[in-house]
Amino acid sequence: MTTPPASTGAPSLIATLPGRWYTDPEIFRQEQEQIFESGWFCAVRSADLAKPGAYRTVQVGRESVLVTRDRAGELRAFLNVCRHRGARLCVAESGEVRRTLQCPYHAWTYGLDGRLVAAPHLVRMPDVDRVAYGLIGVELREWLGYAWVCLADEPPSFDETVQGAAVERLGDAASVERYRAQDLALGRRVTYDVRANWKLIVENFMECYHCATIHPELTEVLPEFADGYAAQYYVGHGAEFAAGVEGFTVDGSAGFGKLPEVTDDQDRRYYAITVKPTVFVNLVPDHVIVHRMFPLAADRTVVECDWLYAREVVASGADLSKSVELFHRVNEQDFAACERTQPAMSSRAYRHGGVLVPSEHHIGAFHTWVVRALGDAAARTASP
Repeated sequence: MTTPPASTGAPSLIATLPGRWYTDPEIFRQEQEQIFESGWFCAVRSADLAKPGAYRTVQVGRESVLVTRDRAGELRAFLNVCRHRGARLCVAESGEVRRTLQCPYHAWTYGLDGRLVAAPHLVRMPDVDRVAYGLIGVELREWLGYAWVCLADEPPSFDETVQGAAVERLGDAASVERYRAQDLALGRRVTYDVRANWKLIVENFMECYHCATIHPELTEVLPEFADGYAAQYYVGHGAEFAAGVEGFTVDGSAGFGKLPEVTDDQDRRYYAITVKPTVFVNLVPDHVIVHRMFPLAADRTVVECDWLYAREVVASGADLSKSVELFHRVNEQDFAACERTQPAMSSRAYRHGGVLVPSEHHIGAFHTWVVRALGDAAARTASP
């Protein structure tokens, strides 16, 4: 197996992945198959599908997945493919139907439970099993108020691979559950189209060596980030607000009051969790920020970022601008840095990759995870 070099010649430095891992279409195809289509993928916020018949289509690896709410109020997920001749069932990103989903090509019609309920001349074909020729179902779990889907025939443990990320980062599951993200309301959503490989975005989020350079607003609120150590470097650690800072806002002004179950130990602190492969969860006393990545090409990733607040805060029409603006600026600064880095991934200077300084060494575990997920065939493809 091709792995990053074990030694850089300097004990303080460890190697990154080689540049081709960020540019090669074949490596990206392997990532689609072995990572995005094989594990749990955060697809849609559950509350976005408020009524039966509401749906959203989501790109998961190479597949279009249709997530909808059935007549009983349960979320369901299916491959967005008609069983007749393979037409895309729903072409819109989101929408709402009354009772059924109908293919626009030959009018094969499916219930919200995926069962085939009608088709032209279907009554003349009594041998057609309406369940067997229904939509192909996709496994779905809900957590933190989001629907997570898995395309694998035998999905990995959700508790270990998804919820386990919170335990690994914070030390226990209760620490994230206290924020009650599933009960919060969407205050703002911003979608970013980033011209960079998804792994560059993950690596950027995991470290803060860059924070003093490009995040002046963030380091004013979280001064320890100026020293280069990200919150994720230490298990259970949350970066403390600066003295005189009242809230997690762009100017340090007050936010909206601590969420009810957040403990005093968690107050005035910022916690960050990476849920591999494509989710970042940011916890602050009065709100939660969730990033969901949708990798579309080796050099393009769409990131959907949600700011979640107590329902009464959103319902009151409170001004969220200072609260949203802080991390919106962080996002724009981070994504610009990733886009600045992407072109160099194809440079001969990065043929064997770059290096990680000690405060970034934990990113090496992410690289190891990617290499292992792809296996020998993809690693050979990635050889310089």
